[in-house]
Amino acid sequence: MGFISNNLLKSIEWTEDSKDTIVYKYPMDGRSIMFGSKLTVREGQVAVFVNKGKLADVFEPGMHTLHTSNLPILTQLLALPFGFKSPFYADIYFISKKQFTNQTWGTSTPITMRDAEFGTIRIKGYGKYSFRVDDSKTFLKEIFGTCESFATEDINNYLRSIVVASISDTIAESKVKALDLASNLLEFSKLSLDVAKSHFAEIGLKLSKLIIENFSFPEEVEKAIDAHSSMSVLSDMDSYIKYQSAKAIKDAANNPSGVSAMGNIATGLVMADAIKNGVARGSETKAEAALFCPNCGAKNKKSGKFCTECGHSLKESLRCKKCGTELASSSKFCPECGTKVK
Repeated sequence: MGFISNNLLKSIEWTEDSKDTIVYKYPMDGRSIMFGSKLTVREGQVAVFVNKGKLADVFEPGMHTLHTSNLPILTQLLALPFGFKSPFYADIYFISKKQFTNQTWGTSTPITMRDAEFGTIRIKGYGKYSFRVDDSKTFLKEIFGTCESFATEDINNYLRSIVVASISDTIAESKVKALDLASNLLEFSKLSLDVAKSHFAEIGLKLSKLIIENFSFPEEVEKAIDAHSSMSVLSDMDSYIKYQSAKAIKDAANNPSGVSAMGNIATGLVMADAIKNGVARGSETKAEAALFCPNCGAKNKKSGKFCTECGHSLKESLRCKKCGTELASSSKFCPECGTKVK
């Protein structure tokens, strides 16, 4: 009787010794379970009974006294009569249902994307994600198998591949420009989370959070992005000049030789103004380019075909009325005889 008593489990529980353990198989060591045994399931755990590879009953957190009434599936599998009290054998798996946070992901190979400005480019990214077991039976059936224990490191490679594939799909479907990726990390994280959730659910897991921390581009693309940013700044020349002038004045105020510096600032402002006005005059000259009528001498737009004053064709060549020399449309005097052009 003493031998039999020593081979019966009277108290069953799992005290977690690792923050990364997802599943722990209780060591039976050839012992049997007796009806009336105490099963303790702690907060953040569930206990699953398995008989000959078939999933049976699941116990939520609390202290449970085992008997046929709270082991209906196992009782059916063992074909036990009601009120059965003899010892029986089954495997017991404890599953942690807590959040497994700060799991890292990264692109082992670059993600290929098509960009309207840079064509086909390859980008890399990294970040973090969190998950927990949502459906214990599905997880045991699809992933766990019959191992003694199962930790995050045993599944992380597989989960990372799901995360990266979901992010790749999100980028492809969004058709966002490469220049806009970095400014939309939060939005991409949310969209990628929605895509990856369904894949996690297929194996009994729940993806709680997905964070994209950064995207990086090939060196040549980064240089092109920098050049694009510089051109964007310089396109607004007036604002750029004002910014540089204000910065120079501030530096001069903190400089002991501020008088000389202020002189340089004044010179810079004059030159900047001259450049600005020169560009403006060039635009004005181009816009106001004119053509004089060879018949009446009226000023017309260069794009016109007929004089707005007399209706004469502007395409007809202008000649000196005295010597017949062909003249430029803007001529005021004949270069051959000096006759004034009307």
